[in-house]
Amino acid sequence: MNIGRAIEISSAAETFNITYMDEPVIIQHVDEHTKTARIYYKKEPEREHEVPVLYLIEE
Repeated sequence: MNIGRAIEISSAAETFNITYMDEPVIIQHVDEHTKTARIYYKKEPEREHEVPVLYLIEE
């Protein structure tokens, strides 16, 4: 995924089908400088990670 699209998704009110390592996730925040996103897993909201935006996939 590119940075621009990740920012759009993170600020949208609607839900998107995004995966990271084949797991459904929600994007909380995107850092344009480091090209990373703060995500959490839909099944385990307490499991948060900072990941490269490049590895996020919109289905």
